[in-house]
Amino acid sequence: MNDTSTLDLLLWVVLPYMVLAVFVLGHVWRFRADRFGWTTRSSQIYESKLLSIGSPMFHFGIIGIFVGHVVGLGIPKSWTRFFGISDHVYHLMAVTIGLAAAVACVGGLLILIYRRRTNTRVFGATTVGDKIMYLLLSLVIVFGVLATLVHTTFGDYDYREGVSIWFRQFWTLQPSTELMGQAPIFFQLHVLSALLLFAVWPFTRLVHVFAAPVGYLTRPYIVYRSKDPRRESERRGWEKVNF
Repeated sequence: MNDTSTLDLLLWVVLPYMVLAVFVLGHVWRFRADRFGWTTRSSQIYESKLLSIGSPMFHFGIIGIFVGHVVGLGIPKSWTRFFGISDHVYHLMAVTIGLAAAVACVGGLLILIYRRRTNTRVFGATTVGDKIMYLLLSLVIVFGVLATLVHTTFGDYDYREGVSIWFRQFWTLQPSTELMGQAPIFFQLHVLSALLLFAVWPFTRLVHVFAAPVGYLTRPYIVYRSKDPRRESERRGWEKVNF
């Protein structure tokens, strides 16, 4: 086995599975060891004006990018053709919608970084983990935009015949090193930076992605306490105290 194939094996097979193990086990460890730290560590108390602009832009943009990645990586080209979506139409939708989501995401991220760097109190509450997270997020987004513009929009690379197949093979435990080894440089950098981001994910504030307040959807606007002594005695914490 030559040096190139060995490097490809490490980058596109060994590293991704190591990151997956760290991602899963890291979240388990974080939940067990730091449950009260499972939070966004909100800095809204220090500044809210820029946050109210940058945060929605970033989150709506990242949701759009996530949905685009699910479709682009998870759905084979033959499926979209089966449902009557031609390659040209798919490409046009992916570029327009994807770039719109990218603009919102990048714009929101720039606002959040500017806010965190220029506001003294917000910057004082910034940890080393936050700085690493913002750096990796920026790299992932920048390389993703460059890959789309350079290699797809103005190039001739079809990621659905390369990167997407490798991604699906990864989940069937048969990833092809050739598909990623032959992918254009910005796609490779995009994937590698994403792997680094997923590796540090469990140890940053990004864990809040898996802490959506689903209970609030069914929670009443006002919580009433019953004065019925029969009901009170049935619930823990309602026992009467005799003085």
